[in-house]
Amino acid sequence: MTMPKEATNTMRALQRLENDSSSIRLRAALAVGTNPDPAFIGKLIERCAREPEFSVRETLTWALTRHAASMTVPLLLDEVRSERAQARSQALHTLSKIGDRRAWPAITPALLSDADDEVARSAWRAAVVLVPEGEEHGLAVLLATQLGRGEGETQLSLSRALIALGEVMLPTLGVATTDLDPRVSAHAIATERLWRDPDAGFEFAIEEAKRVVALGGARQEGQ
Repeated sequence: MTMPKEATNTMRALQRLENDSSSIRLRAALAVGTNPDPAFIGKLIERCAREPEFSVRETLTWALTRHAASMTVPLLLDEVRSERAQARSQALHTLSKIGDRRAWPAITPALLSDADDEVARSAWRAAVVLVPEGEEHGLAVLLATQLGRGEGETQLSLSRALIALGEVMLPTLGVATTDLDPRVSAHAIATERLWRDPDAGFEFAIEEAKRVVALGGARQEGQ
C-alpha cells in the first residue's frame, strides 16, 4: 500500500534526524521547524537528549519553539526529571526559549543546584526567564547559594542570572560579599562590579575581587 505523501515526508525527516552526518541532521531540524507538525515533537525532544553537536541542538530547540507550547511544555517538563544530564539541560534551555511561565514550578532548588554544571547553568537561565513577578527575591536567595561554584564560565553564568533579576538581588548579593568562604565573597564582589559596570570583563572583575578578599577588604574595592 502506498503511503500518503505527507506521511512519507514525515518519515524521511525523522530518519534524517538520526543521520550520521551532522549537516544532514541540521538541515532536517531546520525543515521540521519550518513546517511544524505535532508528529515531530517527541522525536525532537528525544534527539535533544543525545545530540552531540551544539549547532544541531540549538536548531532542535528552535524547531521545538515553532510548535505549540501547550504540546511541547508538558513533554519538556518530563525531561527535566530525566536521569540523563543532557536531557535535563536541553529541556531547561528549551523552556527558557519558550518562556511559558506555567513551567516555573519545575524549576526546583534541586535543579538550581544540580551536580552537573551544564544542567545548573540551564536552570539558572530558565529561572530568571520564568520567575513570576514578586518571586524574584526568593530566587535571588536560591541563586546566591551557588556563588563560588565552578570555574569561569559557570561563575559568569550565575553572575548574569543574578544581574538579570535586577536590583532585587542586591541585598542578598551584599551579604554574600562578606561570606567567610573566599570563593563565595570574591564571586559576589565580582558580580557587584559587573552590575555597576556591565562592560567590565568578568575575568578582570573576578581577579580583582580575589585580591580584595585576600587583603581582607571585601567592602574596600570601591575606595
